[in-house]
Amino acid sequence: MVDAPAAETPMNPPLWAWRHPRAQGAAGRCIGRTDLRVDPRRAKRLAHRIRQAARRHGLPRVVWTSPLRRCADVGRWLRRWGWQHRRDAALLELDFGAWDGRPWTHIAHAEVDAWCDAFATARPGGGESLLDMLARAAAWPVDDAPRLLVTHGGWMLARQWATTRSAPPAAAHEWPAAPAHGQLWRLA
Repeated sequence: MVDAPAAETPMNPPLWAWRHPRAQGAAGRCIGRTDLRVDPRRAKRLAHRIRQAARRHGLPRVVWTSPLRRCADVGRWLRRWGWQHRRDAALLELDFGAWDGRPWTHIAHAEVDAWCDAFATARPGGGESLLDMLARAAAWPVDDAPRLLVTHGGWMLARQWATTRSAPPAAAHEWPAAPAHGQLWRLA
């Protein structure tokens, strides 16, 4: 488990963000807000890891998740073990509009190229622009205590980018690779 670098100060405690377990049926498809299942054993395994991290580091027994099952199922396990589980739509993955859930091979190359050419401002499939997601991720609140999240790779990348860079990516090739499923990043 690798932590992403983040500056910690008493006024800006970190977000402990885990990417959800691998979703079933996602291979080869454009997946943003499509609500896919995860293997219950994988959700339980990640919940155990979160619980262990909370014990080891004295973290609160409250988990915030995206409302999509691939995140919320982990929160449901923690709730069974006495935790508070809060769902927040602000933690959702990028909205790919009409592309969402479709095989990448069924999305016109010209449309994907147009998105890549205007990566920060284009709205893939008529959905959400990266600029909108960066603003949504940057606005997610922190308070005086660390927050534990189960969210999506795109949201984690957007939060990291928004809090460490002054401008959006100029091109698609500048956007980093998503964290591995189940990976923890500590974010500002």
